[in-house]
Amino acid sequence: MAIDTTYRVCPETGLKVFSQTEKLIKANAVVAVVFLAIGGLFGLLVALTRWQAVHFLPAEMFYLALTAHGADVLLFWILFFEIAILYFASSVLLNCRLAAPRFAWLAFVLMLVGALMANVAVLQGESSVMFTSYVPMKAAPHFYLGLIIFAVGALIAVFVFFGTLVVAKQEKTYEGSVPLVTFGAVTAAVIAVYTIASGAIILIPTFLWSVGYITSIDSVTYKLVWWGMGHSSQQINVAAHVSVWYMIAALLLGAKPLSEKVSRTAFLLYILFLQLASAHHLLVEPGISSEWKVFNTSYAFYLAVLGSMIHGMSVPGAMEAAQRRRGYTQGMFEWLRKAPWGNPAFSGMAMSVVMFGFFGGISGVVLGAEQINLIMHNTIYVPGHFHATVVAGTTMAFMAVTYLVIPLIFQKEIRFKTMAKWQPYLFGIGVGGISLFMMGAGTLGVSRRHWDITFSDAALTFDYPPAAFLMLGLNGIFAIIASIGGIMFILIAVASVFAGKNRDEAACKADPCILTDGGGAAVSTYGGEGTLKLPGTVTLVTIFFVSFVLYFFVNWKYLSEVWPLS
Repeated sequence: MAIDTTYRVCPETGLKVFSQTEKLIKANAVVAVVFLAIGGLFGLLVALTRWQAVHFLPAEMFYLALTAHGADVLLFWILFFEIAILYFASSVLLNCRLAAPRFAWLAFVLMLVGALMANVAVLQGESSVMFTSYVPMKAAPHFYLGLIIFAVGALIAVFVFFGTLVVAKQEKTYEGSVPLVTFGAVTAAVIAVYTIASGAIILIPTFLWSVGYITSIDSVTYKLVWWGMGHSSQQINVAAHVSVWYMIAALLLGAKPLSEKVSRTAFLLYILFLQLASAHHLLVEPGISSEWKVFNTSYAFYLAVLGSMIHGMSVPGAMEAAQRRRGYTQGMFEWLRKAPWGNPAFSGMAMSVVMFGFFGGISGVVLGAEQINLIMHNTIYVPGHFHATVVAGTTMAFMAVTYLVIPLIFQKEIRFKTMAKWQPYLFGIGVGGISLFMMGAGTLGVSRRHWDITFSDAALTFDYPPAAFLMLGLNGIFAIIASIGGIMFILIAVASVFAGKNRDEAACKADPCILTDGGGAAVSTYGGEGTLKLPGTVTLVTIFFVSFVLYFFVNWKYLSEVWPLS
């Protein structure tokens, strides 16, 4: 079989873009955006139903929409886009052909078929089991089969990624070690293998149970193994979007990590500890030792958090160093004021960093503490937290990098540039509000999955404080704002890809999307800045730590109210 070595050289980055790689990145990215649109619509319906004054959907439709929302945005949108990132981080950044493109296309087809099967099962009204699909709740067999087929396709794509790394090494298409973005993609891929293996261990028996070949599934065992998949699947996202942060900073500003070795160590901490820190989902389960729970919610958890804290300093630090190298040296924050805030790739990335850290990171550490978790875990605080990590963090980062993918890979001009300038801010404000008000409602005890917090048709009622209703109303308002931002993104992406002007070499020179000549080299080569003279970043990190400490002890104050101290 002849090997396809057809490629073009990107006029802005100088990187080789092989034909099959380009086609596969396009296919995965387009399908990802479609599932984002579908999942986002269901998410809006869920938020409008939780807003008690609107209460849009009846109970059975609410749980249908909640299931579809979780599957489409947490699995299908994100994983399709992550596969596109893996291909970019391997074939494009290493200037090599894609290994086994036929298998890559097989992976794409399997993922698409599996995602469609799962959606059909949910829309038929037979599989409203929500994202966790806890047994003894039973979905239709083709729901589980769809997830299994999707996972098989994703696993094949991951191994194509690994194969591409081997091709690059054998054909010596790069010098030294792989660039940091590629190393981050390796981290995401390694966690993905663990995640998919955990999913296979639990979803295959559950599928056999749904068709009647197995009489029962132990619910405790299911929950334990499922979280080996469910929690670590979110850690794929963390590794992927952190890699995207480094990628955008490098492409736009020529930013290099402060220390390659330190940043790589942080990624290694993800592999070793991040997926272990899932015990906070299992604290009240029988048959799990206290020692295991304590280790996972303390030592393993803290080491995983350390990795994110390293990235939280390295990414803005790299941007500060790059900006100061470009001449923005006045005062503590000129580098930040003169950053390209009108560029949606940069503003989206910056908001992703801030909201992931302040909203998702701080709330995650608090929620992961065993004592606090015991009273907070079954509240809507939990989806508030992961909306800050997965939506404000991952989705914002992926939206941001799309504004670079369209001109560099699709070779199209961005349409509606004024709208694109404001889209990250509108979406970010909306998602930030969703996260904060969900967490606020959770602090007041609102359950995470209940259709009607008034319990109007229940034999036994419970009255939440009026503030809880206010929080859910504000959540609904900010969900509308986020949806408008999401619609703007979908419109810009679709219009640019299918109706945007072709971006030739002359257009690249006239309106470059790469703001520095060293962007291509910065993202595709090994090497760090080698400086820690970063007064602005140090100040910002100090503000973060002070915020973290204050919020942490406020939550312990709440916790003290349930202790019989008097």
